[in-house]
Amino acid sequence: MYSLRELYRIGMGPSSSHTIGPSTIARMFREEYPDMKFFKVFLFGSLGATGKGHFTDKAIETVLAPHKVEFVWQPEVVLTRHTNAMRIEGFKHESDKKPMCSKLYYSIGGGAVIEDGKDDTIQHVYPDNRMRDIQRFCNENNISLPEYVEKYEGVEIWDFCKEIWDTMNACIDRGLNATQKYLPAALLLERKAPRVFKTAMEESNPIVKNDALASAFALAVSEENASMGVMVTAPTCGSAGVLPGVLRYAQEVYNLPEETILKGLAVAGIIGLLAKHNASLSGAEVGCQGEIGVSTSMAAAAMCYFLGGTTDQIERAAEIAMEHSLGLTCDPIGGFVMIPCIERNANATLRAIHTASYAKVLAGSYRISYDEILHTMYETGLDMNAGYKETSIDGLAKYYDKLLDEDMKRREQLLY
Repeated sequence: MYSLRELYRIGMGPSSSHTIGPSTIARMFREEYPDMKFFKVFLFGSLGATGKGHFTDKAIETVLAPHKVEFVWQPEVVLTRHTNAMRIEGFKHESDKKPMCSKLYYSIGGGAVIEDGKDDTIQHVYPDNRMRDIQRFCNENNISLPEYVEKYEGVEIWDFCKEIWDTMNACIDRGLNATQKYLPAALLLERKAPRVFKTAMEESNPIVKNDALASAFALAVSEENASMGVMVTAPTCGSAGVLPGVLRYAQEVYNLPEETILKGLAVAGIIGLLAKHNASLSGAEVGCQGEIGVSTSMAAAAMCYFLGGTTDQIERAAEIAMEHSLGLTCDPIGGFVMIPCIERNANATLRAIHTASYAKVLAGSYRISYDEILHTMYETGLDMNAGYKETSIDGLAKYYDKLLDEDMKRREQLLY
C-alpha cells in the first residue's frame, strides 16, 4: 500500500482529478518534450463533460504557458481504463498538420495520474492492504495506528504531516477571512464560511456553537477550493473540507496539542489509503462515495482516535461512515465544485464527528467490516448510472440546468 505522501497532495482546486491531475499531466508532457511550441489537448469522458466547470482548461494553460493550447472536448468518448482520459499532442509550429509527439494519460482520482500503456510504478511502503491485517498487527504488537504509520513511513513522516496540517490550517483561515461576497463561475453562490463562523462565535448554546464551528471550518476549505485556492486532497479536492473541519474542530473544542492532531491525520490517512488501494477515490468512477464517503470515513476515524478509541473502534467508525454513504451520487450543478459539493462537506463533517462518538460507545460485535464496505462501495459505484458519476447530466445538475442562464444574467447585473 502507498505512502501517505501519495494520498495527501498540496495543490490548486477545485478538483483533484479534473484540475490537479490534468495540470500534472501537462507538466509531465512538457518536461518530456520541452521543444514543443503548440499543444492540442483532447479531454474525454468525465474530463470532457465537466472540465470547464472544474477549470481543467485553465489549469493546463497555466502549466503550458506561454504557448497556445487548443482544446477538443469529447465527453461522449469514454475509454475503457478510466473515464478521466486525456491526450496531449505536441507541435513544433501551430501551422504543422501532424503532431511531433502524442501521449494518452488517465487522471485516476486524488491527483494521481497514469500514462497509457504503463503500470503503476509508485513504491508501496505498507505490507498490509486490508484493515483486518492492520488491526491484527496492531493488536498483536500492542501498538497504535500512529505507531504503525511511523514504523513503515519513518519518523520523517511527522514533518510531512505538519506541512499538510499547516496547509489545511492556512486554507481554513483564508476561507474564514475571505472578503469576496461571491464565488467564481456562473453560479451566483455566496460565500457562507465567514458568516457561519461569526454566528458560531456569538452563539451561547455550546452544542449549536460547536456544530456551527465545525461547519464553518469545512465550508472555509470548500469555498477556497471552489475559488482555485491552495489546499490538500483529503482524499480529493471536492471532499477536502471534511477532514480539516474535524481536525480544527477537535483542536479548538478539545484543546488538543498539535502532536495529537498530526497523529489523527495519520490515522485518517490509513483509512484513505485503504480506499485508494481497494476501491476508488474518483467521483467519475464511483460517484461521491469515493470522495465524500471516503473523507467521512477518514474524519470519523481521526475523531474516534481523539476520543480515545481503540484500533477496533476506529475501524468501526470508518465502516459506519462509509456504510451510510453508499450510493452517494456525484452530480455537480453546471460542472462546478459548488452545489452540492460545498454544503455536502459541511454536512459530512458533522456526520463524521457524531459517527465517531457512536462508534466509541457502541457495545458488542459489529457484523460489517471496513474491508467489506469498501468492496461494496466499489461495486456500487461501478453499477451506478454514468449520469450520476461527475458528468453533470443527471440528478441535481439535470434539474438545475435550466436556471443557469438566469443565474448568469443576475451575476452580470450584480458584479458588473
